[in-house]
Amino acid sequence: MPSRSLSFRSSNSSSSSSTNSIFTRACRHAQIVITKQYRAAAELTIVTQGVAAVLTTLLYFKQKALIYPSHMPPNSRTNVPRPSQFGIKDFEELVIPTNDGEKLSAFYIRGPRGGRNSKCTILMFHGNAGNIGHRLPIARMLINYIGCNVFMLEYRGYGLSTGEPDEKGLTLDAQTALDYLRNRAETSSHKIIIYGQSLGGAVSIKLVSKNQHAGDIAGLILENTFLSMRSLIPSVIPPARYLTMLCHQVWPSESILPSITEVPILFLSGLQDEIVPPAHMRKLYELATTPTKIWKPLPGGDHNSSVLEEGYFEAISDFVSNVAGDEKS
Repeated sequence: MPSRSLSFRSSNSSSSSSTNSIFTRACRHAQIVITKQYRAAAELTIVTQGVAAVLTTLLYFKQKALIYPSHMPPNSRTNVPRPSQFGIKDFEELVIPTNDGEKLSAFYIRGPRGGRNSKCTILMFHGNAGNIGHRLPIARMLINYIGCNVFMLEYRGYGLSTGEPDEKGLTLDAQTALDYLRNRAETSSHKIIIYGQSLGGAVSIKLVSKNQHAGDIAGLILENTFLSMRSLIPSVIPPARYLTMLCHQVWPSESILPSITEVPILFLSGLQDEIVPPAHMRKLYELATTPTKIWKPLPGGDHNSSVLEEGYFEAISDFVSNVAGDEKS
């Protein structure tokens, strides 16, 4: 019995020791796993912080290059198509000085003299890439189909214009263009239609809001423009959605547009727009307080091809005729 009792105690002690050993190994394994997970989480945090830091840097310090890609497509700063390349004969190539010392390239294109809308000039502001030469096919349609004159201004830092683009500068450029038309003998009595595409829409909204009371702006045409640059960032750069307040190129169209109360507005919205969500245009239309506002959806139009949609130029023609009249010289 004593030996059996001794044998029993020895077996129990061995089992306990084995259990403790297994438990110890399990704890050590768990600690290793937890340590590895902690390290992985820390590394992920560092990577995430690194990505956030990169996005923050890009958004704050490089946003002008992102918002104003004036070198795209390649050679856009030096290769600017001329009106004559599109069969346009009656035009002037101009260089217009700004109050802050920049020199802006521009085209003034005459419509049929003595024709309908010959006393109306459309002031065009293009999107954030390319140059005025790339929009000459649109200008040709405007003069041939609608019969108006077209003034195409090149922003600073784009095409052959001097300087570097930013919100303050482009705002001054737009005012410079309007002042030029107001002071030019040939166009001083013209009714003016402001026409902006994408970024040009934001430029146009600012310009009209400050000049609507003079009585010479007969209408505003907006195509595929955005509520504000900050509102657009989540769609264009999703990872930067939480950093939008770092965007200092604001273009706050949604807060400015309601102040336009004396100028009719035509909204041309490509419903397949892959860059500016169509909801932005619809919201701008709803925010507009002007007595005359027209909504023209273009079901198949994306951001850059809306001009090719059926009814695009017909909508502009009807709008110009209604707000500017079919006057003859």
